[in-house]
Amino acid sequence: MGADPAPDDAAGDRPSGDSAPDDAATDRLVPEYGETWVYESIFGALPGIDISERLALAIQFSLFEAGVLILAWYYGLADGAVAGTAAVVVATAGSVEMLRISKHVRRADPPEPYRRLLFGSSIEVVLGVLAFVALLTYLFVVDPRSARPLVTDLLGPEPPLAATYLTLLVLWDVCYRIGTGWWASVAALWRSVRFRFSPEQTRALARADLETMGFGVLQLLLVPFLVDHTVLLVAVVGHVLAVATVTTLSLVVLYSRTEGADAITSSP
Repeated sequence: MGADPAPDDAAGDRPSGDSAPDDAATDRLVPEYGETWVYESIFGALPGIDISERLALAIQFSLFEAGVLILAWYYGLADGAVAGTAAVVVATAGSVEMLRISKHVRRADPPEPYRRLLFGSSIEVVLGVLAFVALLTYLFVVDPRSARPLVTDLLGPEPPLAATYLTLLVLWDVCYRIGTGWWASVAALWRSVRFRFSPEQTRALARADLETMGFGVLQLLLVPFLVDHTVLLVAVVGHVLAVATVTTLSLVVLYSRTEGADAITSSP
């Protein structure tokens, strides 16, 4: 059953004959350009590359983790290895969550304006860049004035070039996931307020919202490394609470506006 958007957005909805993508289609990284996360589009943009989600995730984790462990061993950065591994786990788990969110959204076959806003706008990249620049500003301007700078703790008093490069790359990956979490939660709330859905669609979208909430909670794995860095600690915990709050509001509104809401008797 197609979504029943508000009257002024009726032209933006899909034709009623369209159907949600099947499991085989959603098990590939790039269902269709313009309706994917930037992360999903990367591999599909490379000529001759056609790999499954699991292989892409395995490659992501293996390359980053191998780099962390090799450089930590070579330069004697034991503390950096533990923190780097945690960051790689967060980034890779974030990739898993992004793919799960996109699957649930596509299965619900929501109105085109929401799909375009979520996948086609690339706003999650902009938010990721803002988060990354804010992080760099803290690490290289604010934090050096403290008694125990985070960069010194992780990379030593004279950070090696290769280790610094990999650290910044992994941090960018984490910031991109954070930007995606922000955008997924905000877009979900807009969607829940703007459109009405059938019980089946509501269940799928609620699953997507719960994945988004879990997506935010993943960042708490970084908290043990930030306890002596109040600004970053507050930023990470505040991000998680904000995503959880907005996503909870989205779920409440989504269920309250569902067509025949009394027909939904099971949890998402």
